[in-house]
Amino acid sequence: MKFTLGAEQRELAASVHALLSDANVPAATRAWAAGEHAAGLDLFKGLAKIGAGELAEYPVELAVVFEELGRHAVPGPLIESYAVAPVLGLDAELATVALPPDVPYALDADVATPFVLLDDGVYQAEIVAQHTSVDPARRLFEVRSGEPVGPPTEVLDLGVLCQAAQLIGLGRGLLEQSATYVTQRRQFGRAIGEFQAVKHHLADVLVALEFARPLVHAAAVTGTAEDVSAARVAAADAAYLAARAALQVHGAVGFTQEHDLSLWLLKVRALRSAWGTQTFHRRRVLDAIT
Repeated sequence: MKFTLGAEQRELAASVHALLSDANVPAATRAWAAGEHAAGLDLFKGLAKIGAGELAEYPVELAVVFEELGRHAVPGPLIESYAVAPVLGLDAELATVALPPDVPYALDADVATPFVLLDDGVYQAEIVAQHTSVDPARRLFEVRSGEPVGPPTEVLDLGVLCQAAQLIGLGRGLLEQSATYVTQRRQFGRAIGEFQAVKHHLADVLVALEFARPLVHAAAVTGTAEDVSAARVAAADAAYLAARAALQVHGAVGFTQEHDLSLWLLKVRALRSAWGTQTFHRRRVLDAIT
């Protein structure tokens, strides 16, 4: 089995990267966190034009897109709108879905049409309360079921797969920012990237990401619960390592709200426990092999 991307998949990734590189995603993320959605919705419109919302039946391509979305730390209910809602057949331009107990809250239900998936079907949802997240751009809403709109459908693994790809992208984004920073920041008359300790930190991150990425691609091919969970565990650990290394090489300035790096750091921290905890996914892998 080959896990390398084909030419069309690489072109898809390049298209998403070019679109997001031309946009001011950090500004859109800060505005989204403040409840101002116009810039973020423009990003969704641009992604729709290149077909990002038509890939739910193509998991590998979906993973390619979500890696780039993570790389640029795009805000909003991405998994729900581009992966879960199409599979559930939900007719909403922007949708969000709660899947209790593993996904207890509906993300950004103040701007997206909320639904809830229960054991007996899919229901329109009504907002009950808003909850805070460590990532201000993730606006979490407690919802309750309303009118039924469809039969129950298994979508958890697809959502977890997209999140794993998103975490790989977040790790890549953190590594790229760190690599740029260590060539610019100087200490004792040298760029700090010339010190062995810094090189080793960033090399460890690169190794972790390169080992996790094929697991994501393999899970996209097989679609089995154990492969998806294994990919999620590896991707989350690699992204968390990237976040730690990025904060170490940037110093305290990297965690200030004014520095763009903080947007990636907070998103990694939030996503590491979303769509099931690391413990939940490790248990699924263990159950599969024992």
